[in-house]
Amino acid sequence: MRNAIRHLNGVDPAMQALIRRVGRCGYVQEKREPYEALVRAITHQQLHGSAARTILGRFMALYPSVPFPTPEQVLSTSDEAMRRCGLSGSKTAAIRDIALKTLDGVVPNRRAAARQSDAELIARLTVIRGVGRWTVEMLLMFNLGRFDILPVDDFGVREGYRRLHGLDAQPKPRELAAIGEMWSPWRSVASWYLWRAAEEGRPVKPAA
Repeated sequence: MRNAIRHLNGVDPAMQALIRRVGRCGYVQEKREPYEALVRAITHQQLHGSAARTILGRFMALYPSVPFPTPEQVLSTSDEAMRRCGLSGSKTAAIRDIALKTLDGVVPNRRAAARQSDAELIARLTVIRGVGRWTVEMLLMFNLGRFDILPVDDFGVREGYRRLHGLDAQPKPRELAAIGEMWSPWRSVASWYLWRAAEEGRPVKPAA
């Protein structure tokens, strides 16, 4: 991480000031298999963290004998049982498709994924129902340890850049992609700091 901070400080004065304010980078990775990471990501889509965790907990409780359900177990579970956990019809269908494409070999295991480029994995996994580029970018950043990902479609990343530079409007994704070239090969770390910049402008809740 020292190399990342040294690089970002050296190429971007605004980023250097942000890093000084925020302090140590808390960018961490959860080394899950891509299949599990994608299922978890689908569960969390468009939900607050606590609600998503509740639904995921109910889903996992359907399979008490394993830490996380296998693709075969998911495919043998009825839609009704999954819906009772709080999963919508579209999320149920997406999770089933992830399970099916894992068995078909479309979703690689961690070892196989390590041999594929970012672009290859994005192209490969976005054929799955409900899985878009952003979802794969989160997988690359937080599960596969790819340090050079800049999710330019992410609202928080673009808002962080806007706040950091005092702009009236967020940069367009294409603009931010061009700007972010200077942060390479540590764009994932830059993204983490931009999320923090977006949070800086939020009101702080008073203590209870």
